[in-house]
Amino acid sequence: MEKKITISPVTRIEGHARVTIHLNDEGKVENAFFHVDQFRGFEKFSEGRYFAEMPVITERICGICPVSHHLASAKATDEIIGVEIPRTAKLLRELIHMGQIIQSHSMHFFELAGPDLILGWDADPKIRNVVGLIQQNPDLALKAVKLRKFGQRIIELVAGRRIHPSFAVPGGVNSSLSPSARDEILSGIDEMIGYIKEGIKLAEDFIEKNKELCDKFASFPTGYMGLVKEDGSLELYDGKIRFMDKDGNIVKEFKPQYYLRYIGEKVEDWSYLKFPYYKPLGYPNGVYRVGPLARLNIADKISTPLANEEFKKFKSINNGKPVEGSIYYHYARLIETIYALERAREILEDPEVMSPNVLKVGEVTNEEGVGVVEAPRGTLIHHYWVDEKGTIEKVNLIVSTGHNNWAMSKAVEMVAKAFVDGKNLKEGMLNRVEGAIRCYDPCLSCSTHAIGKMPLVVELYDKDGNIIDVIKRD
Repeated sequence: MEKKITISPVTRIEGHARVTIHLNDEGKVENAFFHVDQFRGFEKFSEGRYFAEMPVITERICGICPVSHHLASAKATDEIIGVEIPRTAKLLRELIHMGQIIQSHSMHFFELAGPDLILGWDADPKIRNVVGLIQQNPDLALKAVKLRKFGQRIIELVAGRRIHPSFAVPGGVNSSLSPSARDEILSGIDEMIGYIKEGIKLAEDFIEKNKELCDKFASFPTGYMGLVKEDGSLELYDGKIRFMDKDGNIVKEFKPQYYLRYIGEKVEDWSYLKFPYYKPLGYPNGVYRVGPLARLNIADKISTPLANEEFKKFKSINNGKPVEGSIYYHYARLIETIYALERAREILEDPEVMSPNVLKVGEVTNEEGVGVVEAPRGTLIHHYWVDEKGTIEKVNLIVSTGHNNWAMSKAVEMVAKAFVDGKNLKEGMLNRVEGAIRCYDPCLSCSTHAIGKMPLVVELYDKDGNIIDVIKRD
């Protein structure tokens, strides 16, 4: 009789998910699945709204990365009115996006993934959390909090509020930057770069001591997708979409507006979250990954000096070939954080950033608009169709976590088969399975929505249906 282990919910991620692990009579893992059971409704209940409301409606999808949805939505509405926004508005939008990257990446590395890397996979769950980090290294924990606070402060100073701003509007933004805000942000950047360098040192030390684990942990070939600048360097706000196949070949570059020509979505009966794939290769051959690891794999360089030095080290991990191990997502996340800090300084030192020219007004000109940004977790696509009055008729959202759905499911299966022993079940085994998901920093509220509390109960049954082991988490 087949035995099943259920992990519900997966912890230290944003949102709710569960994992089912199916064992054979010998206690070995036969299959494992990453289930996203919640339902996403934003595409439907946005219908009938006026298009200009979308930047403040869709950002309510999430409280962790609202700026990403805010900006992708604003870019889609820019297309609907058919305007090129003022350069200053673009700089200010990108600036709050850098704040988003800084706060989200630093929180995930230090507070969500950090307990596994710093305290250990098998540490007592009572201390394997942010409280345990504070107890072990209060100085590092304080710096982690300051990093996230700094990213949020950028958003607050520029956009007026740190969560769910109403800053970006069709045609630009609704306010200019003050000199005091510029000076406050600039004054803190060097200190924050020092903090993130400490994080990079932690990550590099972990990789050096656990190289074999990092190379094998949820390591598998896929395609990779993300935005790049015209010169092929890392891009997080604008640019063209680049697709790399599993062998490291750049097979396509295209404007974000044409994404439907190249991206399809597969439905599986065990998840409400769809499985995107690259259409020319079909499903599942065309599955791909997005996010920090993917962005560094597809990029030729990084345009800022400190981040580019770390980028060169990243590229040496697999001798210039795609880096496949999922743990390396954490290292890539830190490299991007340095880029975001350096890029924020470049923006603030640009003479045009203080210009009052931040808005270009327009009327409904086009029946649809597409907006794409690189959210912390990967490529985020907003696509709106409107009538002649600007009323939303249809919405398509492909969020970062959705792009990585196949990869997370594959990671869960590989790690479960490598570490879970059904005849000698230990909590640390299951934590490694959860850790495979944490590599991708999924934001399940972005992809699905539900309310309520879901405690964890893992029950192991023998072939006769008798419970032989139980692990509970309130």
